[in-house]
Amino acid sequence: MSIKRIGTGTVAALALGALVAAGVSSSTVLSLLTQAIIYAVFAIGVGLLLKQNGMVSFGHAVFFGIAGYAVGILLPLDLMPAEATIIVTLAGIALLAFLMGLVIVRVPGVAFGMLTLAIGQMFYLTASRSRGLTGGADGMNIDWPSTLFGVAQSQLLKPATMFLLCWSTLVLVMLVLTLLLRSRFGSITEAVRDNEERARFIGIRTLLPRAAVYALSATVTGLAGLLSALNTGFVSPENLHWSMSGVALMMAVVGGYKALWGPALGAVVYFLAKDLLGDFANHWMAIFGIALITVIVFSPTGIAGALQRLFKRKKSLPKKSHPALKSTSSAKVSSTATARSGI
Repeated sequence: MSIKRIGTGTVAALALGALVAAGVSSSTVLSLLTQAIIYAVFAIGVGLLLKQNGMVSFGHAVFFGIAGYAVGILLPLDLMPAEATIIVTLAGIALLAFLMGLVIVRVPGVAFGMLTLAIGQMFYLTASRSRGLTGGADGMNIDWPSTLFGVAQSQLLKPATMFLLCWSTLVLVMLVLTLLLRSRFGSITEAVRDNEERARFIGIRTLLPRAAVYALSATVTGLAGLLSALNTGFVSPENLHWSMSGVALMMAVVGGYKALWGPALGAVVYFLAKDLLGDFANHWMAIFGIALITVIVFSPTGIAGALQRLFKRKKSLPKKSHPALKSTSSAKVSSTATARSGI
């Protein structure tokens, strides 16, 4: 895909978000879509690690929850403007994840997943028991300022505005990641993922790219945590629990992590299906589990992979010519043959 097509697609996606925000009058629907988009950003972070490093993380909820706790703790201290607090939080998450990545990406396979699970539960228990700092199991409210990035809070928290903000963030995250993965960085990380030993043999230092991918995926997840904290004005230890990571991982697998937009599609499908099957809420996870098994068995590349194969198949089908065109071409062939034979 060319840069021009990427730019055109980005503008079209932003315009689509504006149309949805203006055309949907139901606050409930907009709130549901906003929540789905926030988890779409979360799932993209988890899917990025799978796509570029080939690693399964059960601890990415750490970065989702830490983002909310960080702004919740820093804002009352009034050390800096809220906008700077958001930037510092994302930078801190990126640095923390990079330092963690330098250690844990050395661990292969299932052991990596178990290690991220242990780290995630450690943060979860710490937040649950640090009542004086985090509010403990009750969580903590986030005291956002009256204006943020020049927009009044009363206006920013309107369902249409919040949806548009989250949608624009999702589109811009997709744009940045697309351009980044098209660069030399994307080629290096794919080479390391496919064959780390061969990548070392040709002179690539494999540890730093893998740690960088881990930090990048954590930053995207932290951005989703900030959007969630802004949307709800609340953060609790549940945001750090491993089950949050598990849900995001299911979204990435169902949507198809090999396509950058696949996890976002999986998040939207998850929330819409959950809402439509509300009457079966007690059995919801069983229903989604069956859907997950079905996707893994019949389409390992997820919904996105199935759609890509369908479009490629349609493009590869030969075009059927009109019968009139066939008769015309036959007549031309026969007249040519007659002229050549001299009759």
